[in-house]
Amino acid sequence: MGPTHGPRPAARRSRRGKKAFCAVTSQPDTGRAVSTADFGPNAWVVDEQWNRYRHDPRSVDQTWRNFFAAHDVPVPAPAASGTAGAALPVQRDGGDASVLTAVRVAELIAAYRTRGHLAAATNPLATEPAATPRELDLAAFRLDHADPAAKVVVDGFAGRTTMALQDVLIALREIYCGSVGFEYTHLTDAGERRWMRERVEGPQHRADRAEKLQILYRLGAAETFEAFLQKKYVGQKRYSLEGAESAIVLLDALLLRAIDAGMADAVIGMAHRGRLNVLANIVGKSYAQIFAEFLDTADVPGVRGSGDVKYHLGAEGTYGALTGGSIGVSVVANPSHLEIVGPVAQGIVRAKQESALEGGDPHPLLPVVVHGDAAFAGQGVVAETFNMSRLPGYRTGGTVHLVIDNQVGFTTPPTGGRSGTYATDVAHAVDAPVLHVNGDDPEAVVRVARLAFDYRQAFHKDVVIDLVCYRRHGHSEVDDPSITQPAMYDRIGAKASVRALYAESLLRRGELTAAQVEGARRNYQEHLERAFAETRTTSAAPGASEAGEHPDAEQRTPRPAATSIDEPTARRVIATQTDLPPELTVHPRVLPQLARRAAMLDDGTIDWATAETLAIGSLLLDGVPVRLTGQDSRRGTFGQRHAVLTDRRNGAEYTPLNHLGPRAARFSLYDSMLSELAALAFEYGYALARPDALVLWEAQFGDFANGAQTVIDEFIASSEQKWGRRSALTLLLPHGLEGQGPDHSSARIERFLQLCAQDNMTVALPSLPSNYFHLLRRHALDGSGTPLVIFTPKSMLRSKAATSTLTEFTQGEFRPVLPDLAADPARVTRVLFCSGKVCYDLEARRRSSGSAYTAIIRLERLYPFPERELAAELARFPGAVDVRWVQEEPENQGPWSFVEPRLRRLVSGPVGCVSRPAAAAPAVGSARRHALEQETLVASAFR
Repeated sequence: MGPTHGPRPAARRSRRGKKAFCAVTSQPDTGRAVSTADFGPNAWVVDEQWNRYRHDPRSVDQTWRNFFAAHDVPVPAPAASGTAGAALPVQRDGGDASVLTAVRVAELIAAYRTRGHLAAATNPLATEPAATPRELDLAAFRLDHADPAAKVVVDGFAGRTTMALQDVLIALREIYCGSVGFEYTHLTDAGERRWMRERVEGPQHRADRAEKLQILYRLGAAETFEAFLQKKYVGQKRYSLEGAESAIVLLDALLLRAIDAGMADAVIGMAHRGRLNVLANIVGKSYAQIFAEFLDTADVPGVRGSGDVKYHLGAEGTYGALTGGSIGVSVVANPSHLEIVGPVAQGIVRAKQESALEGGDPHPLLPVVVHGDAAFAGQGVVAETFNMSRLPGYRTGGTVHLVIDNQVGFTTPPTGGRSGTYATDVAHAVDAPVLHVNGDDPEAVVRVARLAFDYRQAFHKDVVIDLVCYRRHGHSEVDDPSITQPAMYDRIGAKASVRALYAESLLRRGELTAAQVEGARRNYQEHLERAFAETRTTSAAPGASEAGEHPDAEQRTPRPAATSIDEPTARRVIATQTDLPPELTVHPRVLPQLARRAAMLDDGTIDWATAETLAIGSLLLDGVPVRLTGQDSRRGTFGQRHAVLTDRRNGAEYTPLNHLGPRAARFSLYDSMLSELAALAFEYGYALARPDALVLWEAQFGDFANGAQTVIDEFIASSEQKWGRRSALTLLLPHGLEGQGPDHSSARIERFLQLCAQDNMTVALPSLPSNYFHLLRRHALDGSGTPLVIFTPKSMLRSKAATSTLTEFTQGEFRPVLPDLAADPARVTRVLFCSGKVCYDLEARRRSSGSAYTAIIRLERLYPFPERELAAELARFPGAVDVRWVQEEPENQGPWSFVEPRLRRLVSGPVGCVSRPAAAAPAVGSARRHALEQETLVASAFR
């Protein structure tokens, strides 16, 4: 029997090989000297060789020719280039035994290709060589008694046709069990596997003296920087890179490869470990600025908000090669939520790529994401981000993932942090090759970096590098890791640094002198000392920042923007919905909806979807690109949008708004994968890099946004205050209690309002399609650069009460407060404030009851709170002594807790609340019970 690795493919091939080979011999298993039963799971090898032989005998080794001739397999006619009718020479001796050996050697090679990484010397903390798995033993292939000097067929392994068996073993160990462990045989594409195999097994580039000096310099810079900080700022957290200094060497090799490839930019997303080192030694952030941050004398440039700790900050710079050429490099700012920066970085890259293409410049970019091992295995957003890597709306041409594998989490060892063999096992789900490399072998690290980059360039897919290293200190420099990992940290404490080990090897080989090694280290140390001294003498006190002061107030003043459009523009946009190509067969249920949009312009019943179409179409004509993504957003969760039409007959797709004319901007519309966390983070990053575009993310139901709460809290609500980064992302969150249960009712308005301060975002709940139209256009055109959160309707999408006339689009602007023009100010004694669809229930109740004493005022924008507009509207009703806030949500949810103190500033008397009783869930699960609650609530507003 053959080895036990890969039993499923072997079994399938065995059956195919048995049938194919027996069909040729016409004597299956009939007592011949050799039958397919002799090969077991290795029969597929015989089958593959026979298939090659029957097409061209010259394509197989002489041993195989002898074998097939010995079993009376007819020799095919030679290839056209050969002599007509000539037969290849056949040696009749020794066929069966040689073929059996060849099959077993082929399986041995395949086993090393597949499982050799398990025996690779990738762990710098290992005290003895990695154990060889039993499936790699010669005995597993019945080769343990073979003559080691005998020539065996290797069929292209290491570029050879035949080798001595002992040389095969030596080569297999060197290639697959050295400082690099390769995982690539899981790739489904045969061409990708072949590409990797040829480069892994082919001749390897040997670093010359200049390259070795470059490696030593990068290691010295990384180590000296960390040692300097440890000496000067004792007890301060910095999440150092010590133990993983080869990461700087790896990034250096990647960027140099990118420069050679003509790339313009690299975008790096990474958690906090090693960030300061990368900022200093890769991005080029000044040492003085970093030291000032340790001294707490520097604010984040342009920010008068909260700021953030130094190991969360981002930066931009230029990385240059010694031989010429450079590349722009940026590190994305992010919080301690570990892997969440991955999709943010991907969104930035996608946006920059599309922006460059629109300008006629391919502008290739390299996305790099640096991970921690425990987070890579443990954070679900990693899998989500991998899943989007090859989807149409999210592709970036492949990302190089660098896992800094410290072999421990905070205090948790791998046995408690993951179920798989490696932290990188999740990468297999998307067919990404994984390269494990020993961080103590920097030349191997460079080789792996180049291989990863070349793979990314060749196949435009993600690739993962697992840099196996260690963490010299604890989770932070104030932590004692020996409490939970005593044995590990005994080994680390006795271990020389990777720079020292590499320098020693160069000295030992006579490639450098001790004076050169020490001189390079001393020069870098002196450079740091000078920067430190300058910081000490020139540092200023922290800039004053008053609580509540708006950051960059002058820059943040919105530009006056005309949001109305003329009638010809409106009709031009709507014409795209009806003037469809004759060859397009629109679904019979959709076609009437599109035709109805044209009629709405004339009969004054423009609904929500038509208003949105007018907003997006007019912005495209204004030259503003629009991107809309979300789960089922092209059609719309409620079948209302139909922005992409699918041909009923052939499935072809047609986007009407992309046919406004050659000078219009592009409407990019994608159904996202079933994700909120990674999908919203991606759009945040995209909007960050495309301030010229309207970027919208839509939740399938507004409730589902809570799956992306980290993005909302850490990026959308506070990125400007923490990092000075503005992202004008728009969130569309369907909201409204309509009897659909707790998880399809509330978009949790109260959570967003809790996050509102310092004009950090706009939160709106419009009740008119025209107001929604003006709100979108204002956001896209005024340049405010802050996020916009819109709670969009469900039942109002088709409500006859919630419609607008064409005049409301050709005149006016967004109104944060909608006045009650039907109420008589002289008679009103009660004022009801509300937001959203409940206003229509209240108005219907007022009409049916004939109440002339109640005014209903709608708040269309909840934040920034429209205090001035509300005060002016309230002043119209001097006799109002009863002021109430009405909401559908339970009392402990919805806007009430936010609006109450603000309304009290406007009203001399008490302000009441009409709502559902406080509840743990957002809504009840019974439609009947919901209807009774709603009736009671509306009636209570008028009592």
